[in-house]
Amino acid sequence: MPETLRFDLTDRTALVTGASSGLGARFARVLAAHGATVVLASRRVERLKELRAEIEAEGGDAHVVRMDVTDAASIEAGVAEAEAQAGAIDILVNNSGVSTTQRLVDVTPEDFDFVFDTNTRGAFFVAQAVGRRMIARAKDEPGRQARIVNIASMAGLKVLAQIGIYCMSKAAVVQMTRAMALEWARHGINVNAICPGYISTELNEHHWESEAGRKLISMLPRKRLGEPEDLDGLLLLLASDHSRFVNGAVIAADDGFGLA
Repeated sequence: MPETLRFDLTDRTALVTGASSGLGARFARVLAAHGATVVLASRRVERLKELRAEIEAEGGDAHVVRMDVTDAASIEAGVAEAEAQAGAIDILVNNSGVSTTQRLVDVTPEDFDFVFDTNTRGAFFVAQAVGRRMIARAKDEPGRQARIVNIASMAGLKVLAQIGIYCMSKAAVVQMTRAMALEWARHGINVNAICPGYISTELNEHHWESEAGRKLISMLPRKRLGEPEDLDGLLLLLASDHSRFVNGAVIAADDGFGLA
């Protein structure tokens, strides 16, 4: 009989950016529940401390670092502090993201920079900072596996009206994932991307109750939203050793929305 599949992340350290709320907070809870030591990173340190207390109350191990992904110096300092507190990073969940809603003809340089500085530039330099350390570690510990999971979006695969800049920024994350997977594979680093569809979180729940939100839901293939827990299995697969043969994958988790 095949061995029962288990996601055991004991003795692994995971850094989760954008962990103060929404999907990032969920990702951190799930990884901690499966044995990982998690490092919570974002600008909102007080909220991270609350999440740390929640994880610890459930028997998990969590640490907090301040990180502004739009600031290269903050990224370097945050990653260094993460390793000082919790040890070498085995798993990166590269999750920070922002968006704006407007027609492309109305996008200002400030709007463009706001979205790309976090979603594209920030994601790249976080992965680079962690990747450099993973590569250096691979020389000392050959055979040890490392995982980077970039959180892109189905908007990076399918153009959507009114959020064109967001779509462009996440499409760049898709190509970034493939480029990193190609260059870093020989160092035992697997780089993959999750492209979530419409997920209900505390950040957007009011939108789904509005007329525009209900109209959008009615246009979805199964006329329903996803829940944060719908991404748990995919996250655990990509963060664990069970994904040893999965590298450079860009996986849509959108309930079929991209097919329409």
